[in-house]
Amino acid sequence: MSITAQTPTQPISPDSQSPKYLCTIPGDGGKPLIGYTLEFMKDPIDMLQKRYQRYGEISWVNVFGIRMVQMIGPDATQFVFMNKGNIFSNNQGWDFFIGKFFHRGIMLLDFEEHRWHRRIMQQAFNKPVLKAYIQRMNPQIEHGIQQLRHKKKLNILPTIKQLTLNLATDVFMGGKLGKENDKINDAFIHTVKAGTALIRKPVPGLRWKKGLDSRKVLEDFFYTRIAKKRKSHEDDMFSVLCRAETEDGDRFTDDDIVNHMIFLMMAAHDTSTITLSTMFYHLAKNPEWQEKVREESRALGKKYLDYDDLDKMTALSLVMKESLRMCPPVPSIPRKTVKDCEFKGFKIPKGSMINIFPYFNGYMEAYWKDPETFDPERFSDKRREDKIHPYAWAPFGGGAHKCIGLHFADLQVKAIMHQVVLNYRWSVDKDYEMPLDTTSLPVPKDGLPVKWEKIK
Repeated sequence: MSITAQTPTQPISPDSQSPKYLCTIPGDGGKPLIGYTLEFMKDPIDMLQKRYQRYGEISWVNVFGIRMVQMIGPDATQFVFMNKGNIFSNNQGWDFFIGKFFHRGIMLLDFEEHRWHRRIMQQAFNKPVLKAYIQRMNPQIEHGIQQLRHKKKLNILPTIKQLTLNLATDVFMGGKLGKENDKINDAFIHTVKAGTALIRKPVPGLRWKKGLDSRKVLEDFFYTRIAKKRKSHEDDMFSVLCRAETEDGDRFTDDDIVNHMIFLMMAAHDTSTITLSTMFYHLAKNPEWQEKVREESRALGKKYLDYDDLDKMTALSLVMKESLRMCPPVPSIPRKTVKDCEFKGFKIPKGSMINIFPYFNGYMEAYWKDPETFDPERFSDKRREDKIHPYAWAPFGGGAHKCIGLHFADLQVKAIMHQVVLNYRWSVDKDYEMPLDTTSLPVPKDGLPVKWEKIK
């Protein structure tokens, strides 16, 4: 649904304790104990639209048992991402949700420590390494999609999730998991879902406990392989991180490597799966765009995409950007203030949990024409609707914490799509609308069933 601004319906009173007489943040807690948690998990866009119309760009709300300041719109997104003066802590924001499961991953580090880790990690995402990654990927992609040649119907989500996991285990770890494949896949699923657990205690059978147990499975898996990887000369990401060293001789500890690998595997696996699922859906609903992408790939005259081909995939780039606008894999982003700050006349005290919403920003009529319509041309050079505000479209974040793997994501998504469109067509019924499960990261609730056809 598209979003338009309305005047807040509740008065905003000045805060007499502030020397600047800043306004206090308006808001309401919702239902006792659970607040707006269920509404937020069920339909975040609808919930945020109502709050935006009632309160404007900033309001407080109770979700997941805490008071959260919701900061809505590109201006708020820019204010938080740029983080001038080191006001906002990534660690303290994300820690509440996923700290127990993705402890000290690169996204959960702050300030100078984050910059130190990022300098080392960048070696795993530089151009020569990315070129090696796509060479590793291409045969694995071909093998994976060949398994689909006799299918007439296909559920996209589990199919792509398995393919991206297989790619991640090869590109990131340098080999197939074999009999451990299902165990590791389940572990990643449970660690992600645990972040939105309603009961945040280790109760057997519930999300939080499953997440803790799964974290232990992943730790054991990586720790037992570090010594061998440090000695290897392989070009998988695990080996690169184990050997990575700055000019000053700084290296990662074993604990650092395990923490980063668990986080990076999750990030590359889940975000690419969500992006690809959204692209598959829109290309099924818009067969003219599917054919544009197919003709573009055919024009290359090669079955595998090379690194130097990525910028040539103009139609595919437009489809990917539009899909990320309509469904960013990380729809909301938490932070915590470590200092008092001010946003547009509102006082945000130190210690406030805040949330920003790239998902919501993509449906604001002030920035996007007909935002509910799939229209990749909005990103074309002639239109560039995303340029109306630098943070209207921010699926990869921004500032010091802009996604370190954004070029890897672009590479992986395009390499997969290139081979798929050369070999298959797919479609959905005209009246089909993909239902989204937003209880954790946004995924097709029904797995996205499509009609599948091998191109002869």
